[in-house]
Amino acid sequence: MKNVEQYFVPWIKGLKPYISEYCELAWQDMSLQRMMHNETPLEPSKKVLEAVNKYAKLGNRYSDSAKVIRQEIADINGLESHENVLIGNGSCEVVDMIFRCLLLPEDEVIQHTPCFGIYRLRCNVLGGKLVSIPMIYKDQLEYDPDGIINAITDRTKVIVIANPNNPTGNFMDEKDFVRIAKTGVPFIIDEAYVEFAGLERSMVKLIKKYKNVMILRTLSKAYGLAGFRFGYVLGDKDVIGQISASRLPWNVTTITLGAALAALEDTEALQERRDFVNSEVKFIEESLKDIPGLTIFHSHGNYVLFDGAKAGKKGKDVAAFALERGLLFNAPAPMYDSEGFFRITPGTKEANRKAVEIVKEFFSK
Repeated sequence: MKNVEQYFVPWIKGLKPYISEYCELAWQDMSLQRMMHNETPLEPSKKVLEAVNKYAKLGNRYSDSAKVIRQEIADINGLESHENVLIGNGSCEVVDMIFRCLLLPEDEVIQHTPCFGIYRLRCNVLGGKLVSIPMIYKDQLEYDPDGIINAITDRTKVIVIANPNNPTGNFMDEKDFVRIAKTGVPFIIDEAYVEFAGLERSMVKLIKKYKNVMILRTLSKAYGLAGFRFGYVLGDKDVIGQISASRLPWNVTTITLGAALAALEDTEALQERRDFVNSEVKFIEESLKDIPGLTIFHSHGNYVLFDGAKAGKKGKDVAAFALERGLLFNAPAPMYDSEGFFRITPGTKEANRKAVEIVKEFFSK
């Protein structure tokens, strides 16, 4: 008799489940200030909480195909119909659906790095080959659109670029998105954080000209609904219709659909979150800009990336120092021959001011 392990497809063997040690620690000790995962510190708005209560009472019912909220999203983005919108259990599930529709084993996904880790995770699950194009590190980390275009081969099935990028917080020039769109390769533009800068920075207009372009979004960031898990992709209705065939039935809960619609309609709450986060990002950047040897990557998202290498500091040591004082920072793996990287997500005003003092204290040692 065969061992059950022999039945697994080869490319899944050895893969480990994604578990955020930061989240594990934060839930184990609720006193810690969560400044590590690009969450919004403001709780859901009153209108969202009212919707949760309303739809919780309908929790015994299956939802419909969510035409109302999909049309709302289409209207917000100047698109024709709900058929231009596919929703998912967070943008992570949407990435998974797109990849499943496009990738065969050994097919290639091009990403730039550093970036969000979900592209690698879902590519690996499908036996794909990830092609990573490093950003160019000068004074700041800059996109390399030429590197991305030059990496395209006959096996390239997806190109994915975050805009603004996580963790660097910067935008790529529109002309470079057009150059990549013109290749015809399915092109995902991940706009998880675009609302902080405003939808005028979105590349959604490219959908009407380039059938291969898809715009990925989430309500986890500016809308502050990370725990509800709601994401979506915008695209040509024929492309979206085909990808929708891979969607699990009722993949988004009735409660989440109600909460998401309320959040999208509550423009005042969105503006409140945008104003608060943008102000606090500016405060953190301005407060730390004079520390000798500390590189600050100006951010258009709800996070700020730093590199302390020129000051002889390691990011993991900064994070450990902050943790001792009750704050959870993110310390990415070393890159660009530097162990100095760390990232701070703005929390409450009190936490942000404490974070600034902690960083100043650490770099003064």
